[in-house]
Amino acid sequence: MENGFTQPEYSKSGSFTQLVLPHYYDVLIPEDDSVRLLSQILEELDYSKLHLAYSPLGRKPAVSPKNLFKVVIYGAMNHIFSSRTIEKSCRRDINFMYLLQGEPVPDHNTIARFKKDRLPKSIDSLFNQFTLLLQKIQEITFETLYVDGTKVDANANRYTFVWRKSVEKYNVKLMEKANLLLRTLYTEKDIPQPLTLAFMKDCLLQLEKEKQETNLTFVYGSGKRKTPLQRNYETLSEYIERKTYYEYCFDKFGDRNSFSKSDTDATFMRMKDDHMHNGQLKPAYNVQIGVEAEYVVQVGVYSSTTDYGTLVPFLNKVETAFKEKFKKIVADSGYESEENYVYLTEEKYSSFIKPQNHEIVKTKKFKKQIGRKENMEYDKEKDEFTCSNGRKLVFKYDSTQKLKSGYERKLSTYECEDCSNCPLYEQCNKSKFGANKTLRFSKNFEALRTVSVQNISSKEGIKLRVNRSIQVEGAFGVLKGNYGVQRFLMRGFNNVEVEMTILCLGYNFNKLHNKRSSNRLKTEYHEVKIA
Repeated sequence: MENGFTQPEYSKSGSFTQLVLPHYYDVLIPEDDSVRLLSQILEELDYSKLHLAYSPLGRKPAVSPKNLFKVVIYGAMNHIFSSRTIEKSCRRDINFMYLLQGEPVPDHNTIARFKKDRLPKSIDSLFNQFTLLLQKIQEITFETLYVDGTKVDANANRYTFVWRKSVEKYNVKLMEKANLLLRTLYTEKDIPQPLTLAFMKDCLLQLEKEKQETNLTFVYGSGKRKTPLQRNYETLSEYIERKTYYEYCFDKFGDRNSFSKSDTDATFMRMKDDHMHNGQLKPAYNVQIGVEAEYVVQVGVYSSTTDYGTLVPFLNKVETAFKEKFKKIVADSGYESEENYVYLTEEKYSSFIKPQNHEIVKTKKFKKQIGRKENMEYDKEKDEFTCSNGRKLVFKYDSTQKLKSGYERKLSTYECEDCSNCPLYEQCNKSKFGANKTLRFSKNFEALRTVSVQNISSKEGIKLRVNRSIQVEGAFGVLKGNYGVQRFLMRGFNNVEVEMTILCLGYNFNKLHNKRSSNRLKTEYHEVKIA
């Protein structure tokens, strides 16, 4: 006879007890549990875009999209991200059962398909609806937006890099070899320049046709002598295969300089900390968030390796999502650029961006560098600088510099009238050719930087800078430290953005629940404490 713990059904030989489980799970859930808050708020959202992701034909899904969305977000609230772990929680955790409302437990494939195939086109709408709901209950006011970014490892192998310069170099060499081969078949005039993949394929078809007309059989193996036609055919086939791969790489690069073979949307970036602790390049995504009153109000994922290149597209996304605009933009020195200053001014934002040299200019070492324009006297009326030796640097000409983003900035060049026999020449001028000292900078950028310095140095600016450190950097600290978001689980821009948005929604629900529990609702700022 089988023992109770060796037979397939463990309950057959178990002790019999009266069933005491209540018919409704919420009897066992505390009244102030965060799962009740989540369910109540998500009931009010419009899921019409999510329903469009399902086909109107066929059978109805076993688990309604709304309840499945609740389960996924509640998983994020509790640091549960894996589809298999969510499935297990739905079978064992009474709070997950409460959200399912008696519907069958979804398996991990259903949850994975939901995140990958259903949510990409509707997650932004659902996230924005929650943000507007926060405005409705006066938790946010669209007054101040704190912006910051971080780099998160992609779900890609570390050494699967493809570099643009390498592909360009090998592509040039390949085209030289292909031209040399085709000159044996055609005259130089008949070969288009630059050589195209389409022309190479046409040449291969002609060789194939010639093979059929001559009834030639290709030979392989040791001791076999290949005909010139076979050698040309095989060599050209190899060149076409390589050229096709290079074209594929150029298509994947876009405006980037690298991508990963494992996740072609991931770009190689220099991380602050990596497995070898030497600043190694790793495949990653640049994640941007905007925070107000400690809530993440917008999420963006970008391939830019720097933060300043993401500010304009991120703010455009914020403006598209909401009818109401924020009034103040607060960011750190990584976002400082003339293009960003100009955009914020034209869009009538009050910018509180810390200049990159804000701390450096206060040091003694910087003040001793007599070759810098900041340490020279400037006469605004005469538009000239005076160096430490009393010699004049006068305006010479203006030039235009076009940046990678397409923005054009105007640069002014000043040159010393005569640097000969100057005892301070080596300290002031870094030129190795004995040329006169020159200064080249953007006057517009310097003027906008001055305004930003005034903004961040004001009483309001100090308060906003303190709150930026607490709110947006604090949000990333919770997401990366407490939630353990060090590496994405999904691949591709759309999937990564869905994953990050789910994380931020879970973070926002926890924040709302915690603020309500600690009686901190409608508190937008942390006051500056002076010792």
